[in-house]
Amino acid sequence: MFEILTDSFKSAINKIRFADDEKSLKKALDTLKKSLLKADVHYKVLKDLLSVVEIETKRDGIGQVNFLKSLKKNITDILVVSGKQGFVFAPKGVTKVLMAGLQGSGKTTTTVKLANYLKLRQKKVLVAACDLQRLAAVEQLKQLCVQSDIDLYFDEQEKNPATIAKQALKKATDGLYDVLLIDTAGRLAIDTELMEELFSVRKVIEPDEVFYVADSMSGQDAVRSAASFHEKIGISGVILSKFDGDSKGGVALGLAKQVGVPLRFIGVGEKVADLEIFIPERIVNRLMGEGDLEGLAEKTSAIIDEKQAKAINKKIKKGEFNFNDFLEQMEQMKKLGSMKSILGMIPGLSSVANQLKDVDLENSVEMKRIKAMIGSMTKKERLEPALLNNTRKRRIATGAGLSDVQVNRFLKQFKNASKMAKQFSGKKGMQDLQNMLSQTNRGGIPR
Repeated sequence: MFEILTDSFKSAINKIRFADDEKSLKKALDTLKKSLLKADVHYKVLKDLLSVVEIETKRDGIGQVNFLKSLKKNITDILVVSGKQGFVFAPKGVTKVLMAGLQGSGKTTTTVKLANYLKLRQKKVLVAACDLQRLAAVEQLKQLCVQSDIDLYFDEQEKNPATIAKQALKKATDGLYDVLLIDTAGRLAIDTELMEELFSVRKVIEPDEVFYVADSMSGQDAVRSAASFHEKIGISGVILSKFDGDSKGGVALGLAKQVGVPLRFIGVGEKVADLEIFIPERIVNRLMGEGDLEGLAEKTSAIIDEKQAKAINKKIKKGEFNFNDFLEQMEQMKKLGSMKSILGMIPGLSSVANQLKDVDLENSVEMKRIKAMIGSMTKKERLEPALLNNTRKRRIATGAGLSDVQVNRFLKQFKNASKMAKQFSGKKGMQDLQNMLSQTNRGGIPR
């Protein structure tokens, strides 16, 4: 995520790394200007940013440290817009959220992602299907909600979206739901009919929030359409979708500065778990290659049960970690989202994340083979990995349709992973791991 922007900062900072004169500062600013224009940052936003960074760096003393300090501070200032961060619940009753956006922006998928985000945090969520314009929109929402076990209200006989929204609100209130998410219709462009429909739904439910879903791949068009929606119906937050695609990242700076509405979430992958809260200070840390361990901790704590984690840790310490535990942990990992976004949160590993193609734990060939191998084991073998002698291994290989070499390779990897987990399971091991991570990139980009 944001790899193009991060690379832009690296290129600029390298120009001032071994020199501290005005010539090197000019080279750094010129490099930054070219890179950020390519990254789709609006020229006016960029002009103001470079001007302030130049003035502050000269005032504090030309050098890499002051240049980076000013750059980081001013990018944070651009992204910090007055308003709410993340998801904010209503003081009482159901929190009503109107989801708006143009057709093709990923609004329906984002609605389900947001519902899943809230569900993982133990909230009762109802989604209402009020997009009656796009063919199969209700069916798409049905399938997505079934896959993620999310409650959906729809009425295929009703043709008025405002009526459906009103009925959904009654169900949400009577059913003591925490949140109601209204998926509305989009258009290929902003028109009078679209605005009238949104107004009618808004009037009926009186939403606590209006989230505009912007397609980050559409660049400056996303900024212009968000500004137009804000002017016509009023929006309280923006969710950037498709940030894992060919997005250049600069649209995030433009949305915050030009529209004046806070970015609340970003979609960073295709999986339902790939939605991240947008907190400016954390995002800037990731831009600078410093990771976001706080965000990673929050993400894992919402998914991984603390009691279960302690039980697994005890098993690891005793050397009792088995194949059933392994499959259970893989299921938990799937809920965290894409491996690329997870690695991007760890200090020093952002460059690795940038080079990594999205790993799908569920559908990867390797994961299917592992499931086949474990599925070919007896109940006792799954509980006691030490039982697997050559005869048992050959039987497992035949049952899984794999070679003896593939089975042996997996068992060796499982054994090594168990040993490493045991090594890091104690307090000293965790301290060693934290030290190792902190040493990978203590100073962010400059290093």
